[in-house]
Amino acid sequence: MNDIELQKIAVEVRKGIVTGVHSAKAGHPGGSLSAADIFTYLYFEEMNVDPKDPKNPDRDRFVLSKGHTAPGYYSALANRGFFTVEDLKTLRHTGSYLQGHPDMKHIPGVDMSSGSLGQGLSAAVGMALAGKMDQKDYRVYALCGDGEIQEGQIWEAAMFAGHRKLDNLIVIVDNNNLQIDGSIDEVCSPYPIDKKFEAFNFHAINIDGNDFAQIRKAFDEAKTVKGMPTAIIAHTLKGKGVSYMENQVGWHGKAPNDEEYKIAMEELEKAGEALCQK
Repeated sequence: MNDIELQKIAVEVRKGIVTGVHSAKAGHPGGSLSAADIFTYLYFEEMNVDPKDPKNPDRDRFVLSKGHTAPGYYSALANRGFFTVEDLKTLRHTGSYLQGHPDMKHIPGVDMSSGSLGQGLSAAVGMALAGKMDQKDYRVYALCGDGEIQEGQIWEAAMFAGHRKLDNLIVIVDNNNLQIDGSIDEVCSPYPIDKKFEAFNFHAINIDGNDFAQIRKAFDEAKTVKGMPTAIIAHTLKGKGVSYMENQVGWHGKAPNDEEYKIAMEELEKAGEALCQK
């Protein structure tokens, strides 16, 4: 799949994010939108997964460690065919299987329940170790937030992964530089993120996480790395794709009203139309 095709899908993923959060009148659009291109690349290009056989033991695994950005995860899964896109409108509704954080017991394609920040990477490390012990070829991907990596458990997991040389593990940090209370460098700076992962015996790659050419190159490079896990530091724009949400900390965990929803969908529709002319 070429980069233009991936960009078109990412627009649809972003539409699903905005639609779900608007319908729920709650949720986390900012970090879902910043990671939309990562979600898209993972599920439409990178990972060995099959919506018709979501529990295949040989599938690649994904853990959304920053579980509050479930709207982006769900939209990617829906657009990939794990469940219907129409169900995104039930996000967070009473009785819906699409709740505020991923639930592996009820959502097709979800490999790990998550939401308590810092814990998802530990689960991913366990999956990667199991793959090594079982002599399986599957790879494990974990998406962390840059605010989330202020949690100590992230670095315990990283220390273990590096020590065990888990080269089937790829950690992606969505580095949009904003968390709920402001910019991460002002709240509790984890910078330099790449050097910290390198200190834990990771191969670190810095990219523009909203550029499919760079995303592709990073994941291809990760496949060549032997004897150590890889950390991809994806520098992204919070709220990417919706003008009034971009780089605005207030959109970390707030739903658009009807007028804002209309504006967002119009912008995304225009973005999709522009891509169709390329």
